[in-house]
Amino acid sequence: MKRILALSLFPTAAFAHPGGHFDQPFLDGILHPFSGADHLLAMVAVGLWATVSGGRAVWAMPLSFVLALLTGGMMGASGLALPLVEPMILASILLLGTATALALCPALPVSLLGVAAFGLAHGFAHGAEGPAQGMALYALGFVAASACLHGLGLGLGLALTSRVIRFLGGATAVAGLALAFA
Repeated sequence: MKRILALSLFPTAAFAHPGGHFDQPFLDGILHPFSGADHLLAMVAVGLWATVSGGRAVWAMPLSFVLALLTGGMMGASGLALPLVEPMILASILLLGTATALALCPALPVSLLGVAAFGLAHGFAHGAEGPAQGMALYALGFVAASACLHGLGLGLGLALTSRVIRFLGGATAVAGLALAFA
């Protein structure tokens, strides 16, 4: 938690768009979701909220995010425009964290639509920052890393008590607020 707070104090560390050399597209794709607190927090929060929601949401929420992530990545790589990408990424941290903290469980289609919208924005950011050559390997890398981060959230959600999970959701939302003012 101290690392998340420390990252939130440095604006250049807050957003995952440092630019890369892309000499190894697959590795760069894997590293991209870890290069900024915004992507890291949101992707773990998807897994946490999925465990709070339970049932089919445990697999459907991460899958929805990853499929939308891939779609957004293709959009970003192709140069299509998607307005409000950074505000959507920030909103994903705040809302996913809040939903987890409050143990909100709307109807599954509503949850999936929200998670997919956030996945689209995150994917667009990944794709827009991707390499001109090797985009397929880069996309495979960021999809794999994102799925692993969802898995981390799911693992934490399954291993921890409800109270701790909800605390982590609240901490995620607070970190999102810190990023908003960084």
